[in-house]
Amino acid sequence: MAKVTRDDVARLAGTSTAVVSYVINNGPRPVAPATRERVLAAIKELGYRPDRVAQAMASRRTDLIGLIVPDARQPFFAEMAHAVEWAASERGKMVLVGNSDYVGEREVHYLRAFLGMRVSGLILVSHALNDNAAAEIDAWDARVVLLHERPEAIDDVAVVTDDLGGAQLAVRHLLEHGYEYVACMGGTAETPSVGDPVSDHVEGWKRAMKEAGLPTEGRLFEAPYNRYDAYRVGLELLSGPQRPPAIFCSTDDQAIGLLRAARELRIDVPGELAVAGFDDIKEADLADPPLTTVASDRSAMARAAVDLVLDDGLRVAGSRRERLKVFPSQLVVRQSCGCL
Repeated sequence: MAKVTRDDVARLAGTSTAVVSYVINNGPRPVAPATRERVLAAIKELGYRPDRVAQAMASRRTDLIGLIVPDARQPFFAEMAHAVEWAASERGKMVLVGNSDYVGEREVHYLRAFLGMRVSGLILVSHALNDNAAAEIDAWDARVVLLHERPEAIDDVAVVTDDLGGAQLAVRHLLEHGYEYVACMGGTAETPSVGDPVSDHVEGWKRAMKEAGLPTEGRLFEAPYNRYDAYRVGLELLSGPQRPPAIFCSTDDQAIGLLRAARELRIDVPGELAVAGFDDIKEADLADPPLTTVASDRSAMARAAVDLVLDDGLRVAGSRRERLKVFPSQLVVRQSCGCL
């Protein structure tokens, strides 16, 4: 059987091949609803399947969006990747996901691979973008949107959460319960000091403590972002003689690990220890007890990132502030802080 072509669809629909192309690609020109229906009916009747490889070669762009995350095994990044995939599908695109594992060389590897595949755009969740990665982006003159984090090494458009303000909300809430002070489970020595959400969470904790007239010295504890290592840090912290009355964790994963350590040590939460996190991953509501945390609209952030990376005029002139889209944070109150 001969291969069905775009010309065949156009003849059956009584229109031009250009109009068929506009229907298949959702643009760049509008098509009247009646004409669109005729084209879609012809495509269905003939069983036409667009040659995506040929389309990509002609336009030098694919229907793909590259997404690089630090670690898709972590619930926050998994949920973010899922939100990006949904937003991309609404625009007729598919998503390729690469895990940098917090390693600069792996980040550069995926940058080269995705940009070499002529993706329509690249969404980058970078823990600490290095100069090599920034140079790779500049060399390809690629459409790049930073999501969740904004490293200093690159000045592309970014979609982020109000991390600093959200952390202040959580710590103020804990202090309003009357706890003597709030400790903080931050990142590690490798956590970037600028552009990293965890750094902003720590800074928000410091500001809330300062507002309350409370010192922070000796009350900031290093911990990896994942629950497993945070659990081990939590065992040591909660077993010590100076156990804090309340702890703000920079990520929900850390908080879930801390809650596990508290259960193992038979420390009642929130009776003997109050805990709050940041991210509002789905498991936060199923934690024991349910975790008070800070949420942002990940679906809206993902949609904004996809729209920015696909729309013309991404690389607009303007200040760093003008190129930063900040979504508000919201405190989600559950039982771990002493409420309800």
